[in-house]
Amino acid sequence: MGNMGPALSVTLDGQSLRPADVVAVARDGERVMIGPAAKSRLASARALVDRLVREDRVVYGLTTGVGALKNVRIPPADTRQLQRNLMMSHAVGVGPPLPEELVRAGILVRVNQFCQGTSGVSPLVAQRLLDLLNHDICPWVPQTGSLGASGDLAPSAHVGLVLIGEGEVLVKGERKPAAAALQAAGIQPVELQAKDALSVLNGTHFMTGAGSLLLQDARRLLLTADVVAALSVEALRGSRTAFDPRIHAVRPHPGQVASASRIFALTEGSGIAESHVLCDRVQDAYSLRCAAQVHGACADAIDYLRRVLEVELNAGTDNPLVFAADEAVLSGGNFHGEPLALALDTAGIALSELGSISERRLFRMLTGFLSELPPFLTRHSGLDSGYMLLQYTAAALVTDNQLLAAPASVHSLPTSADQEDHNSMGWHSAQRARQVATNTQTILALEALGAAQGIDLLAPLKPGHLTGAAHAAIRAQVPTLDHDRVLEPEIRTAADLIRGGVLAAFSPPPLAGEGRVGAA
Repeated sequence: MGNMGPALSVTLDGQSLRPADVVAVARDGERVMIGPAAKSRLASARALVDRLVREDRVVYGLTTGVGALKNVRIPPADTRQLQRNLMMSHAVGVGPPLPEELVRAGILVRVNQFCQGTSGVSPLVAQRLLDLLNHDICPWVPQTGSLGASGDLAPSAHVGLVLIGEGEVLVKGERKPAAAALQAAGIQPVELQAKDALSVLNGTHFMTGAGSLLLQDARRLLLTADVVAALSVEALRGSRTAFDPRIHAVRPHPGQVASASRIFALTEGSGIAESHVLCDRVQDAYSLRCAAQVHGACADAIDYLRRVLEVELNAGTDNPLVFAADEAVLSGGNFHGEPLALALDTAGIALSELGSISERRLFRMLTGFLSELPPFLTRHSGLDSGYMLLQYTAAALVTDNQLLAAPASVHSLPTSADQEDHNSMGWHSAQRARQVATNTQTILALEALGAAQGIDLLAPLKPGHLTGAAHAAIRAQVPTLDHDRVLEPEIRTAADLIRGGVLAAFSPPPLAGEGRVGAA
């Protein structure tokens, strides 16, 4: 992926787009261009499509209807109208609009998939989609409508409307007609040619874009969870022995080994740990003792999503697919989102578990007979409730996650007169997993607040070097709780520390030879 400087920094070639590039464009606004080799592939595939239409060949979606209307012949004179009709008839999304980052991610992935050279889309359509990104014009895309098979049809159609001067867009947060926004930017609407609408509609790009953003968030949460767990180990005067590398070397799941290595390093030099090294407590509760096993399994599940995305970002997910070198147009099912649906469901389950074990550690810290700390982490129990209610919110979020983590991919309803009789529901998987990630971020923030307070209550004992630094970062934003006060703003502040990667930054890399953390 080439770097072209601040004006044009991501070059699409259909072969090397990474999740990090999607994040850069979708969230950071980096500009995009199509590389020369990709332009050549686009032109070659398009030339074959144009010739087949001129010769009036029977090709699905070019000279026939789509879906259950596949047997209806479309004469060459009507091929352009067919494409326009497809774009308008498929724009049936409902509900609130998708976040701009999701729309930008979907557009970027779709164009990169075009650049593989198997779509046959008009090069002008590919460029116009990039023009929307580079001019910060975001199509207004309702969130509900995709079933994750036949591609992300409905959301893609709302993007496609903008190309023909229809629909609505967001520009600097303001909703306006697409035609007016294009005119203001000096962008001409596109007159769709044969195959163009089908190419924009058919594909896994929204699921893939959402998965790429989720991957970044999940990696940050995995690192943060190890830091916060280490803080809780300190606050609960847990044993470092459970994270001894010898234990994990004999069960070397990559995520587990890396998580244990980090927590062991985070608590290095802990005066708190040193103070109870000769105590009579033989073992800690599972939420402490098995933290690396649980976090590590979550990390390995997220690594499954990474592997799927690395293929899907640079895949041909259109139908039919155009193979210019063979002069062949083949109808298949690469638009089906099952690989993504399963991986996104798995990611949602993993992140739900990350939040679940976090809530259990928080519960322990708040429960005096379990923690050996003042009840609810306040020295004035009774008059003050302290952090009692943090666990209520955590429990509510964990319950929400447990409902959201039920896999969407096991469900399917047929569409298009049973021609499309098995759908992946991968878009549902993506949206659910994103909400689980948001919830888990807050759960970890709640645990971090509790752990920081627990460490304060153990003074003058000191935590480890790295846990001490993480504790200081929390205290720089949120003061010790001496008496009851309004906590909601502090919860938001703690969540911002996680969202911004502040706590994750204290996580040391695993030692050489100690495995990968699910690409975290």
